[in-house]
Amino acid sequence: MPRLVHVIGAGLAGLATAVRLQRRGVQIALYEAAGQAGGRCRSYYDSAFGATLDCGNHLMLASHANTLAYTRAIGAADALVSPADPGFAFMDLAARARWTVRFSRSRVPFWIGDTNARVPGTKTVDYLGLLPLLFAKPGRTLAQVMRCNGTLWDRLLHPLFLAGLNVEPRVASGELAANMLRDALVAGGDAFRPLVAKSGLSSAFVDPALRMLQHGGAAIRLKSPLVEIVYDDAARRVVALDFANGRVVVGADESVVLAVPPEAAQTLVPAIQTPQRFTSIVSVHFAIEPPHGLASPMILLNGTAGWLFAAPGRLSATIHDAHAVLDVPPETLARKVWANVAEAASLPVDRLPPWQVVQTPRATFAAVPDEELRRPATRTRWNNLMLAGDWTATGLPATIEGALRSARKAADLLLTENMEHR
Repeated sequence: MPRLVHVIGAGLAGLATAVRLQRRGVQIALYEAAGQAGGRCRSYYDSAFGATLDCGNHLMLASHANTLAYTRAIGAADALVSPADPGFAFMDLAARARWTVRFSRSRVPFWIGDTNARVPGTKTVDYLGLLPLLFAKPGRTLAQVMRCNGTLWDRLLHPLFLAGLNVEPRVASGELAANMLRDALVAGGDAFRPLVAKSGLSSAFVDPALRMLQHGGAAIRLKSPLVEIVYDDAARRVVALDFANGRVVVGADESVVLAVPPEAAQTLVPAIQTPQRFTSIVSVHFAIEPPHGLASPMILLNGTAGWLFAAPGRLSATIHDAHAVLDVPPETLARKVWANVAEAASLPVDRLPPWQVVQTPRATFAAVPDEELRRPATRTRWNNLMLAGDWTATGLPATIEGALRSARKAADLLLTENMEHR
């Protein structure tokens, strides 16, 4: 086990790696190029909007074991809230129809036999069409694995897969979709309870982790971009880290976890293969108090926005795989999305509240078969260098759960492997 681990990158994967290692007695040095931790999973104060916003609306489920374990580890388990009953509220904006899918809590999906619980217009036999997905092979798209049309697809599967994969589901990796489904099925129907960070992403994932690391003696260095990694190829080790503000020598009993975006990793690690295609997410926030009793999150069909989230003083809508709207003028997009939100929340569409559009053009790697095959393993050919990040080979799409799984893999490999004799 290394005495000291240098964790490069204080996004969610880096923070979680550092927390897991510190809790096992490892000394931590955490470096971040930006002036704040959290990466794409954080909150910030938007002066134009006049409120604290999250970088994006992230879909989390009660089946996400790594997410729950991480928040427990940093003392923030109560920062995630969920409905008492598993299920999702829907609204078809074109048909002006509303319904709620109510999942049964047991691992036996009794809900598909209940006309009041399943998707309107579907039959029990329709759900058997998901079975081929459980046997999806690598390199095949979702459309090559299962039927991707019909009422069940349009009203349930397409929006859920789109949110999880952030790419048109028909061309997405069937293997990744299958892994999402397996995780939920193993945990039972209760796994389909959506989780929401009630006071924002930073309060749930970032601030408690930083406090824990500082209390444990970790050295946290913000505004410290890594310029170069110095390798000893003969010894198969990282021997130094060159930061913009100086060199750090990596001792014989020290290791490195690189938890940076894939484009940064490519410049730092020779011959590394990383995903090359990325997809976007756009969030639109409205400064307005949500109506009492509004279901959140709500899945919106046949609109510009796909998901609606309610928080005190704010309604937020999310557009996944949002390349088609990136060039739309912000006010035009805000008005289009407000029309969806107002309809779903039963608010006047002609009264546009203060708004803010937040674009993340490279939010996730494209979860298609070719890009899935480009994701690197946690191990590298250098004995004391591991990779972490939702873009590494976790078996999951680029989600919070995927980032935290990568952190667990990187930390556990360092803790359990005899690095000098691999």
